[in-house]
Amino acid sequence: MRFLHTADWHIGKKLHGFDLAAEQWNAYEQIRQIAIDEHVDAVVIAGDLYDRAIPNEKSVTLLDDMLIDLNLKHHLPLLAISGNHDSATRLRTGSTWFKATDFYLNTKLSQALTPVEFDDTQFFLLPYFEPFEARQYFQDDQIKTVQAAMVQLVAAMRAQFDPNKKHVLVAHFFAAGSTHVDSETQIMVGGLNAIPVSDLADFDYVALGHLHGKDALHAERVRYSGSPLKFSVSEANQQKGVWIVDTDPFKLTFKPLRPQRDVRILKGAFGDLTDPAFYQQQATDDYLAVQLTDQRVIPNVMQELRAIYPHIIELDRVDGPVTTDTNATIVDPHLDPLELMTQFFEQTTDTPLTARQQKWAQAALTAATKED
Repeated sequence: MRFLHTADWHIGKKLHGFDLAAEQWNAYEQIRQIAIDEHVDAVVIAGDLYDRAIPNEKSVTLLDDMLIDLNLKHHLPLLAISGNHDSATRLRTGSTWFKATDFYLNTKLSQALTPVEFDDTQFFLLPYFEPFEARQYFQDDQIKTVQAAMVQLVAAMRAQFDPNKKHVLVAHFFAAGSTHVDSETQIMVGGLNAIPVSDLADFDYVALGHLHGKDALHAERVRYSGSPLKFSVSEANQQKGVWIVDTDPFKLTFKPLRPQRDVRILKGAFGDLTDPAFYQQQATDDYLAVQLTDQRVIPNVMQELRAIYPHIIELDRVDGPVTTDTNATIVDPHLDPLELMTQFFEQTTDTPLTARQQKWAQAALTAATKED
């Protein structure tokens, strides 16, 4: 069997206030095309379909359009689970008739013990769960952690193995040896959160969700697909994409996705970044984390930069604190407040107040005096 492994779509997510719906649809279209071009037998989505437990109407419509397009229009079987960002209860709405079109969506731990079978493969779809769910299901008060639950879950799944088929686990958790990035919600249970890769050795492949980089784990047959988009600056250097998995003989192929609008770090001096000779060579519409090397005060710095780079998501000074080139001065406390502010403004910015700024300052001082 051949299937596509993806995860962590996070439909509805915003990047520092910027709506990502257009970029998410573009990434989806690339995933769909890869699935068609590679002639996959199914598409696996390993959790976090939504970014929030209660997605807004736009997000619900967007995900519905994607799933309907894949499953009903292009007739691709879907194998999906709920992640820690999803509301399992809301996500499962309508799932009772999904199977009629080969759309298998598991949101309950108990569902994971009944395999979904395609061709030569049994899929065990294990949604994100808390230890109490396993404790209740197995009626075992000794289950305090996800690790302890996984020992019993894997044993129960193994009892369902057909020896003539391959066995794939689809899950959403943190596996031992992998690393987090900023945009991922930490899953911590009892201070222990990593499932040892050795506990998953019974499966021919483990398709994981939760971590956003494909290189978060380097086990041969236990992989994260990563998210289709970059959701934080810490992901700027990640290559996003999906895995194509062949079960027999086993083969794993990574297919990259091209971002419609990339997330990049842009470092330099203000004068260089605003020089046409520089920025005309840049993809100025990308989401940018700007790292300024200047130490002096730059008036209206964000406004000036956003006139050239409209999608700035971070602005940092990387070479120490902002400084002025003025020496310390003795301030006369008896000065008129407006005169005092005028002198301070000129000393720190090397520019005088404009007539409009003086008017604003006087109005603010008058309002403050009335309040006193």
